[in-house]
Amino acid sequence: MNDNRSYALDALRGYAIVTMVLSGTIAYSILPGWMYHAQVPPPAHVFNPALPGITWVDLVFPFFLFAMGAAFPFSIKKRMERGESNLKLVCDGLKRGVQLTFFAIFVQHFYPFILSNPQDARAWGLSLLCFALLFPMFMRIPVKMPGWAHTVIKLAAYAIALVLMLTVKYADGREFDPRFSNIIILILANMALFGTLIYVFTMKSKALRIALLPFIMAVCLGKNVENSFVSEIYRFTPLDWMYRFEYLKYLFIVLPGSIAGEYLLEWMNGRNRTGQAPQAKEKGISCQILFISIGLVVVNLCCLYNRWLLANLLINMALLCYGYFILRKAATVNTRLWKKLFVAGGYLVLLGLFFEAYQGGIKKDHATYSYYFLTSGLGFMTLIAFHVICDYYKCRRSTSFLVMSGQNPMIAYVATSLFTVPLLSLTGIYPVFAHFHQNAWMGFLQGVILTAIAVLVTMFFTKIKWFWRT
Repeated sequence: MNDNRSYALDALRGYAIVTMVLSGTIAYSILPGWMYHAQVPPPAHVFNPALPGITWVDLVFPFFLFAMGAAFPFSIKKRMERGESNLKLVCDGLKRGVQLTFFAIFVQHFYPFILSNPQDARAWGLSLLCFALLFPMFMRIPVKMPGWAHTVIKLAAYAIALVLMLTVKYADGREFDPRFSNIIILILANMALFGTLIYVFTMKSKALRIALLPFIMAVCLGKNVENSFVSEIYRFTPLDWMYRFEYLKYLFIVLPGSIAGEYLLEWMNGRNRTGQAPQAKEKGISCQILFISIGLVVVNLCCLYNRWLLANLLINMALLCYGYFILRKAATVNTRLWKKLFVAGGYLVLLGLFFEAYQGGIKKDHATYSYYFLTSGLGFMTLIAFHVICDYYKCRRSTSFLVMSGQNPMIAYVATSLFTVPLLSLTGIYPVFAHFHQNAWMGFLQGVILTAIAVLVTMFFTKIKWFWRT
């Protein structure tokens, strides 16, 4: 691994995608309620929007969004410093948004349970074909050929995918519909477009970037006010299968993430200028700040799920005060980074807890402002934890599965549904997993096994440098 970079961001993104896969592969209905989204508790998993609280499952998507925002300075800012124009950067953001939208529609139409009911060999084969087609669509073929040949192969893959979507027969009489897409990927597509657009024009002003968020809040709060221009803004969409204003609420996570990315980039530049002379006091601080940052995540999950609101606030304030106390005289490159991340994260954590009283308590669905603020704050804290582990203590081997998954998240996201399950089904192995539904421990083990396979698949393609990129 290259020491001239930070692995914390890759590890954070990898943690988000791995836990996202795990949350989708654990056995249904037989695990404790905190092993699922808080608003869809077992055993019936009936959506209850009035049920407040969050679980670890409710952190995986916002952490991925946070990591997406944190990557902006490493891609957009560096490209601008190399002389690329704002127009080129915006056009690339639009291209990325369109590609992710196509990805969201394509994979949703080729999940095996969408293609047939009950699932059969045809559905599994088509899912594997979908997985194979995604390689020429989203990676550069590792063969020496002219640039135009790469473009032709990419366009041909998109054309084949489009023909398949329009001609394949789906289960239960379903027909191709661009509105039928993977909502997680569709939101990421909107964040790629609008996050890029905002970051390009606010790159030099963090204050201006954050100042845009209250306007988004105002439109969302006024969505039901009749004869109001904000309600018209909220409802307007030229392509309802690609864009809705409600998706922009996730900028409350992406834009703070971009600030964390800038802090991380400043740390990298400072480290390269000053070197990494050992600091005796840093080790003591690093252990304490690691404990505090992880503790803040665990305490909020436990207390908010169980609705111990006052205890949660008091413990958070104690941990935040203690963390600020040990970082107040930050004098090294590392401690200055931790202090910046900790102050920003601590502010957002407290803001989220104070907003908890509104909208019926914190919820992922339907998402509340408390949820946006708190998960952004916990994103800062988790980035601190991974920075201490991956970049300060250099625990590279033990975190390589997270780092490599984070470097190739698109493959990791679909590997289980479009590769592992179809392949195991065609070989007759997958029915064995029915035995894992006997108790909670076995149900969790099912998720661990399927997630481990997805991680190994992703690590293999990352190792041979087959990356899916938009």
